[in-house]
Amino acid sequence: MGVTVDHRSFVIERELPGSPAHAFRFWSEHELKRRWNACHPDWQVIEDRFDFRTDGHESMIWRMPDGTKQTMLAHFLEVHPRQRIVYAYTMRSNDVPISSSLVTVEFAGRDGNTIMTFTEQAVFANSADGDMRESGTGIGFSRLRDIMVDMLDGAPL
Repeated sequence: MGVTVDHRSFVIERELPGSPAHAFRFWSEHELKRRWNACHPDWQVIEDRFDFRTDGHESMIWRMPDGTKQTMLAHFLEVHPRQRIVYAYTMRSNDVPISSSLVTVEFAGRDGNTIMTFTEQAVFANSADGDMRESGTGIGFSRLRDIMVDMLDGAPL
């Protein structure tokens, strides 16, 4: 019998403080992205590359405390400053693919803030991974909002 996969799509919308240009910086500037996107402080970073542009790439490789190697490889398909990012990425565990995704991130100004709409279309090796991804992505966006609020309030990052 063949291997089954879990296809799913999810959309997460967040109201972020400041303009779309401000919000876009947290996706396009390496240091700012890592501040909200680094979600496992106990994982050792083995590789961290970030070439943010159309046809650019991002890669992160970590070693988990149990020795497992986790890899994220992304390719930026479209970059429209302050408006939209489209990228495809895959996640691997010990070099075995666990998911592949197409993501669109949209930024729209509203009442002095930014509405960020994140849409992920994915295929997962099993449904538990999909549940964790959607939940973890939402937690990451809450962290993004908190960091952006601190930055606008003048708190040191």
